[in-house]
Amino acid sequence: MSNLSPLHPVVEAVTRRIRERSAPARSAYLARLDAAAARPPGAQRMGCANVAHAFAAMPDGDKARATSIDKFQVVVERGANIGIVTAYNDMLSAHAPLQTYPDLIKTEARRLGATAQVAGGVPAMCDGVTQGTAGMELSLFSRDTIAMGTAIALSHDVFDAALMLGVCDKIVPGLLIGALHFGHLPTVFVPAGPMTSGLSNSEKSKVREQAAQGLVGRAELLAAESAAYHAPGTCTFYGTANSNQMLLEAMGLHVPGTAFINPGAEVRDELTREAVRTVLDITKAKRFAPIGRVVDERSIVNAMVALLATGGSTNHLIHWVAVARAAGITIDWDDFSALSDVVPLLTHVYPNGTADVNQFQAAGGPGFVIRELLDAGFLHPDVLTVRAGGLREYTAIPDAHPENGVLHWHDAGASQDLSVVRPVSAPFSVHGGLKLLQGNLGRSVIKVSAVPDDRHVIEAPCRVFDSQEALHHAFNANELNQDVICVVRWQGPQANGMPELHKLTPPLAVLQGKGYRVALVTDGRMSGASGKVPAAIHVSPEAAAGGPLAKVRSGDRIRLDADAGTLQVLVDAAEWDARLLSPMPDALRVSNGLGMGRELFANMRRNALTAEEGACTWL
Repeated sequence: MSNLSPLHPVVEAVTRRIRERSAPARSAYLARLDAAAARPPGAQRMGCANVAHAFAAMPDGDKARATSIDKFQVVVERGANIGIVTAYNDMLSAHAPLQTYPDLIKTEARRLGATAQVAGGVPAMCDGVTQGTAGMELSLFSRDTIAMGTAIALSHDVFDAALMLGVCDKIVPGLLIGALHFGHLPTVFVPAGPMTSGLSNSEKSKVREQAAQGLVGRAELLAAESAAYHAPGTCTFYGTANSNQMLLEAMGLHVPGTAFINPGAEVRDELTREAVRTVLDITKAKRFAPIGRVVDERSIVNAMVALLATGGSTNHLIHWVAVARAAGITIDWDDFSALSDVVPLLTHVYPNGTADVNQFQAAGGPGFVIRELLDAGFLHPDVLTVRAGGLREYTAIPDAHPENGVLHWHDAGASQDLSVVRPVSAPFSVHGGLKLLQGNLGRSVIKVSAVPDDRHVIEAPCRVFDSQEALHHAFNANELNQDVICVVRWQGPQANGMPELHKLTPPLAVLQGKGYRVALVTDGRMSGASGKVPAAIHVSPEAAAGGPLAKVRSGDRIRLDADAGTLQVLVDAAEWDARLLSPMPDALRVSNGLGMGRELFANMRRNALTAEEGACTWL
């Protein structure tokens, strides 16, 4: 039996601060939710022509359950109708397994006297494909596009519940934002799991660094990448996609323990059927657990704590701000920073360590981490989840009976590998994996969990670049063989859609490997795989919005201090104040947003809020 500690005072204080700050918007949101929930169920709230259109393609048996009337005009018992929103495509390895899910869901719903329809599909792009290309400039805004696609799917308004099928970077936040705009619906998220382990992430990174130095060619690099990314399922490093799954577990939006079960595992299909049973349990038992009530201030704080305790993706300091806003809740980087000061780091999963997510799962996975955080008072235990047993259910690991396939859950037990997961009593660090930086260059964040301790403070002259290509050119010309802080600006939401700059990691890692003290400062994003090179990212306000990065000149000395939480350009204050903002270069201003569909996102760039405000385009 667990010895549950009282809620940590900082967790309690941050939650209270968020609740007070959010009270007007949250109250208005809940009023809309309650009004929507109070309407007649499903098809009963629509006209006959509307209903006929909605169910015209259904088999007769399903049509009768959905409309309460069979083809002989006999009144029958109505069953709940589940709307499926799917991000399936076979371009994304993580989403390819979702192809078979709708038929499986429909069959299980039918067995339980309910119906299910694919309400709509949403776009899902792979950042691994678009890294370093023009297509990456659509990546961040694809989140809000997915949210809008989810809203379009659910706008048919004949659903009693919803299942969200998606896994990767912007897809889960987009589905969640969209679902929260239909907050009256019980909603369960259904993942597909990670691919089995291939070439280790550390070996893959070594080959990337060798390629950056010209020591291996394209054939060797492609062979290594293909050995790492080799099968259906999520990439195995702990980036944004897998951080999504950890956060959904901590928020109680999955079937417990679903996150990191591989596609093709015997238990996988049964977990998907269990998602159907779970969402129908809410509707049949009249248990009031719509997603807009499940996602409250406590749930959001639980997600933030889980992110920090696992050294998760920096992208979620943008995405979960937007998720919270969709539920009428306002969080900011000060909240993350306060929590990071007290939340212990319990995992070492690549890029924070050498293990991949399969090793994380084998060592105890989300169940172990959630149990440790719950017992130590770092998570709110009294939250609503999609399961009747609450958050405690998420401390267990699922399995199927070898003979009859029936699901059962067992306690995560002790860590099976202390080099991968540790208890709160012996963490990898007493602080979380993310840090807020502030100073005369603005506000920024850094992922410190992967950065060696002796690299937490970097002070050096800077080189200013207006694009990541310019940095690569300087590296290839051997111009960066020195202590240097590389400033890459004009990379924020308003400038070019805030692409990830993951392709900067190999050259900077090479420089660091040579013994130089290097760092990156940018108003852009890094991948969820942000690694061992210190990187002050998401600098806000961005240069294109008049932020101070537009004042920086090559040769200025910059100090990045992750221990003190500061980011300063060491220029005399009077001189700094007198400096004019450099304009975005004309070539960039002309080329940004042209080609590869970027023109279609011009309005999003114009209306995007700051990174700290979630880079939202819909507020």
